[in-house]
Amino acid sequence: MEVPFVDLRAEHAPLLDEMKERVGRILEQGNFILGDEVEQLEEEFAAYCDVKHAVGVDSGASALKLLLIAYGIGEGDEVIIPANTFIATAGAVTFAGATPVLVDIAPNTYNIDVNAIEAAITPRTKAIMPVHLYGTFADMTPILDLAARNNLLVIEDAAQAHGATYNGQRAGSLAQGAGFSFYPAKNLGAGGDAGMVTTNNSVVADQIRAMRHVGQRHKYIHDYAPFNHRLDTVQAAILRIKLRYLDANNAARCRHAALYNQLFAEVDGVITPEILPETEAVWHLYVIRTTARDELQAYLREFGIASGVHYPVPIHLQPYYENLGYRKGDFPITEEYADQILSLPMFPNLTEEQIHYVVDTVKAFVEQHKVEAIRI
Repeated sequence: MEVPFVDLRAEHAPLLDEMKERVGRILEQGNFILGDEVEQLEEEFAAYCDVKHAVGVDSGASALKLLLIAYGIGEGDEVIIPANTFIATAGAVTFAGATPVLVDIAPNTYNIDVNAIEAAITPRTKAIMPVHLYGTFADMTPILDLAARNNLLVIEDAAQAHGATYNGQRAGSLAQGAGFSFYPAKNLGAGGDAGMVTTNNSVVADQIRAMRHVGQRHKYIHDYAPFNHRLDTVQAAILRIKLRYLDANNAARCRHAALYNQLFAEVDGVITPEILPETEAVWHLYVIRTTARDELQAYLREFGIASGVHYPVPIHLQPYYENLGYRKGDFPITEEYADQILSLPMFPNLTEEQIHYVVDTVKAFVEQHKVEAIRI
């Protein structure tokens, strides 16, 4: 049996006719940049997230960067982020002109360790940027409380958390702002690169609308830094169609995760994900841990099962960020998990048969190789 890591063809198949019609109309009209579809998507996504404003941009990284800049964060400032995240989180801080300050992760959720944040706060700290990694929430209540006590902003990196909730609130609505990625493989994915800012701050939203469009509110009058981070009309049209199916697709992912969890309960050689009781995850990724990750990944490949590693090299060990001064051993949980984490197939059209096949294959590997059991 072949089990892909994601299957966008299957997800898009029932939507293709509508997508082609919508894109064809845009081609006929020739309104490719910030067309009506962009404004309509912004309104619909703001309503979905229960926020006042959504601003379409060209990527999730741009969304985070523009949020930081609009809130006045730049040179000399520090932003606290988790060590276990995609490098774009750190990159957004860097390209805003500030310095990313890393902290380790909580061992149970793989998200930022709330207890480690306070020790990282300095007089230069201006914001905390928790990441809702894999579609599961960072622990937002203590993060927001800590930020309030220290007069800090909180910016959600919600790039993998479209539709996830924390105490009933959608990702993107809990803090001063959030950045979403619509990279094609995300729960809500475009036909290329795209992103969105959400915020309840009208002044910030207005500034970001200008900054994304070469800094102009009015043509050729540039009030802000002339960035070019516009969301194009074709991507907005595709996203509007797919947004209608996001909740149903997330529900399918939740069913898949529940079945994975049930079946893996009988397998001693792997650790399955844990989510906070306050949250409803959307399972962008289903990530297990094992002491024989590389060997297991190769074994799965032999049996037609695709997998991924998110992420094999932590930010503080990336060549680009040598200048931050971190060393191996500074974030032991992140480093340990980077050698153990394996993302298994997860997409809405995954079948129960495929899930059983994946788990049976993992179980066979664990038993054949006598994989050492690990615990949190």
